[in-house]
Amino acid sequence: MTGRTIVLDHPLVQHKLTLLRAKETSTSGFRRLARELSLLLGYEVTRGLPLETIRIETPLEAMDAPHLSGKKLCFVSILRAGNGLLDGMLDLVPGARVGHVGLYRDPTTLEPIEYYSKLPDDIGHRMSIIVDPMLATGHSAAAAVSRLKQAGAAHIRFACLIAAPEGVAELHRLHPEVDLYTCAVDRQLDEHGYIRPGLGDAGDRLYGTK
Repeated sequence: MTGRTIVLDHPLVQHKLTLLRAKETSTSGFRRLARELSLLLGYEVTRGLPLETIRIETPLEAMDAPHLSGKKLCFVSILRAGNGLLDGMLDLVPGARVGHVGLYRDPTTLEPIEYYSKLPDDIGHRMSIIVDPMLATGHSAAAAVSRLKQAGAAHIRFACLIAAPEGVAELHRLHPEVDLYTCAVDRQLDEHGYIRPGLGDAGDRLYGTK
């Protein structure tokens, strides 16, 4: 089974992404745009959630209506930048469970190092959506997916704002069943592992740390 790469080409998504990329966008503006984009991204990444029919009463009559079935899904944020997408996702699905995986990238090897993990005990019974603004080398994304699999997760999707072709290839190579949802696939990585043209360091721009 080969995972899909779904690029959101909606005009509003592309417009907001352009504003997000611009270097003159303020920290507050960056946060707002990231939240708005994550809501739009969440709308697409949750497409296909299973439904069941339940009986309800409208003010006028009874009817059979669609309702999400099974356990609520779980959003998993890759710390710290993933939290910039988490809020918008929770606006869309406020009852979702939340997990966190803390990873940082070794500046020399570009390999991910895990320093924290907290996931729902019953994650194996939920769809899991991993969120991180950038998919660069793909190493952190792949490590997060592996961590979820170790915890028992069986149905995993990955959502980001911008991806590099190298990261897309790495994620699909190591986890071919995981679907990727993104707003853009950029040109390439540079020698430091940054996405070009990209938008800079998403964590620093979200939290004003540079």
